[in-house]
Amino acid sequence: MKIAYFDCFAGAGGDMIAAAMLDAGLDFEFLKKQLATLGIKNFDIKLTQTKRAGLRAVSFTPAFKEDKHHRNLKDITEIISNSKIHNKAKETAIAIFNKLAAAEALVHNKDLQDIHFHEVGALDSIVDIVSASIGLVALEIEKVYCSTLSLGGGTIKCAHGILPVPGPATAELLKGVPTVGGPIDKELLTPTAAAILTTIVNQFGVLPEMKIEKIGYGAGSLESEKFPNVLRLIIGQSICENAANTDSVCLLEANSDDVTGEIVGFVTEKLFESNALDVFTTPIYMKHNRPAVKISVICTIEDVSQIEEILFTEGLTFGIRKQILHRSKLERDFAKVATEFGAIKIKTGSLNGRIVTAKPEFSDCAAAAKKHKVAVKTVIQTAIAEYKKTENSS
Repeated sequence: MKIAYFDCFAGAGGDMIAAAMLDAGLDFEFLKKQLATLGIKNFDIKLTQTKRAGLRAVSFTPAFKEDKHHRNLKDITEIISNSKIHNKAKETAIAIFNKLAAAEALVHNKDLQDIHFHEVGALDSIVDIVSASIGLVALEIEKVYCSTLSLGGGTIKCAHGILPVPGPATAELLKGVPTVGGPIDKELLTPTAAAILTTIVNQFGVLPEMKIEKIGYGAGSLESEKFPNVLRLIIGQSICENAANTDSVCLLEANSDDVTGEIVGFVTEKLFESNALDVFTTPIYMKHNRPAVKISVICTIEDVSQIEEILFTEGLTFGIRKQILHRSKLERDFAKVATEFGAIKIKTGSLNGRIVTAKPEFSDCAAAAKKHKVAVKTVIQTAIAEYKKTENSS
C-alpha cells in the first residue's frame, strides 16, 4: 500500500503542501493543465528551487491579477464542481472547504453559507487546496499520516484584527489533533493547511513503518536562520501489509511508593472511564528499597492531556514518562450467537479480510452463568461451539 507522511516540524501552509507534492513527483505541467479547468482567469503558478536555512526546497507560488471577489462556500463549490479534475479530487477539495467554512461559521457565529472567505477564500487558497487534492490522486496515495503539528506562536494580523496564534478558526480545526507551540513566535500553520491536513490525514503520530521511495520539501515564504521553514513529505510503501489496521498510541508511566492499593484501584477505574485503552500495574522497588508500584496507561494521543491530569490530581506522581508507540491491530468486529444460556456476543479479529480469532465476551458469559447457575467455562465453551457451527455453515 502506498502511503505518505507529512513531517510538519515547521508547521505547514497550503502552498507548502502543494510544493512538497510537486517535489515528491507530482508532474508540474499536469497540475497546470488540471488547474486551468477551474476557469479562473489571468492566473499562473510558478515553481522555483530555493533554500531555507541551507536546505534545498521547492517554492510554489500562485500569481493572479487583482481579485476583489469575496466568495462564499456555494461559489467555491461551483468552481470546483464545474472543473474537469478527477472526481475524487473534487470530493476532497469540497470536503476541505466545507470543513474550513464550518470552523469559520462557528467562531464567528454565522450560518455556513453566510461565510465570505477572506484569507482562506482567496484564489491562492483555492489553488492550494485543489492542488493538494489533485496531488493525492495523481501520486496514488492510499493512506496519509502526519506528525504533530507545529503552530508557532505570538500574534497575527488578519481581516478581524490582531489575533493570537493559532487563530480561532485554525484552533477549531485542530480539535483532537496533536499540536505543539514554536519553534518561533510566528504563525507557522495556516488555516488552509490546517483544513487540508485535518481532512486528508488518516492518522497523526510518529513516522509509520515504510519503505521510503520519494521525499519532497515544500518551502514556506518565511525565511529564518533558526530553522528550515519547510514541510517534508515522505512517500513510500507500507511494510505492515499483514496488519489489518495500524495506529499510534501513547504509553504513560509513573512510579509511586506512597499510595495505597485502594487509591490505585480507584484511579484505574477512573482512567478506564476517561478513555484509557489499557491500564496495568507492575510491582517494583524504588530508592531505599521501598516497595512501590509502576502504573502504565495506554491511550490515544488525543487523550494524553486528560489522562495526565488524572494521574497528577489523584496524587500518584510528580512526573510522568511518556512515549509514542506504533502498533498493529486486527480489524475488530462483533457477532452474536444463540445458546441455551441466551445470546452471547463474540468479538472477532480479522487479518487481510480473514477472521483469525474469535472470543466470547466474558461479561456476557458471566451474566449468563449467574442467571442459569452454571460454571462460566460452560457458557464460554458453549458459545464457542455455537460460533464454530455458524462459521462452518456460512
